[in-house]
Amino acid sequence: MDHDQAVRQKATERYLLNELDPGLRDEFEEHLFDCQECALDVRAAAMFVEQSKVVLAEPPAPAPVRVPFPVPAKVGWMGWLRPAFAVPVLALLLVIGYQNLVTLPRMTRAMGTPQLLPSVMVNVSTRGSEVQEIAVPKGKGFLLYVRIPPQDGYSRYTADLYNPAEKLEWSLAIPATPGKDVWPVQVPAADRESGKYTLKVQGITASGQSTQVGYPTSFELQTQK
Repeated sequence: MDHDQAVRQKATERYLLNELDPGLRDEFEEHLFDCQECALDVRAAAMFVEQSKVVLAEPPAPAPVRVPFPVPAKVGWMGWLRPAFAVPVLALLLVIGYQNLVTLPRMTRAMGTPQLLPSVMVNVSTRGSEVQEIAVPKGKGFLLYVRIPPQDGYSRYTADLYNPAEKLEWSLAIPATPGKDVWPVQVPAADRESGKYTLKVQGITASGQSTQVGYPTSFELQTQK
């Protein structure tokens, strides 16, 4: 399961409510080890439920003073205790308890473990250089080392990556640091297609004027299953 599939299937919500079948649940738990965004979603949901438990544990407000005329009933936060709401909330609390005791500690240990990522170097200072190749597992990220020739007059750079369909995939601002000409860029995990990806770099002056730096450079990405 990749991140796009997890979003389309609302896997985070269904996982917390224990609505995923065993196969999808195992796929989603494996996906959580590699997807920081989904892991953060799960953690945020756990924090929300913890706060909800604090609210539910508070004593109810004093009974209102009787008045001689009927007052329309209001549904406040105590309405959560009605069966229609209490059952899903209790089920969610059980799932979150499992998350806090088992799954989240396991994910935390995995996220803190060093990993070897595929990498490729692109050099915009040379024209017509040999196209580098990189093999990346499907749905995974990689490292892109960008070499930009040192030039004066720029306060920052903008690196634009285009996919094989020549559509902009992402744009990244890079500071113009004196004495530095190589920047490691961690490309996030995504369901990418194989083909030639092209990087273009613009130099931005303090006044906001942009100029192309060097030459567009490409690398060949091979997606592995």
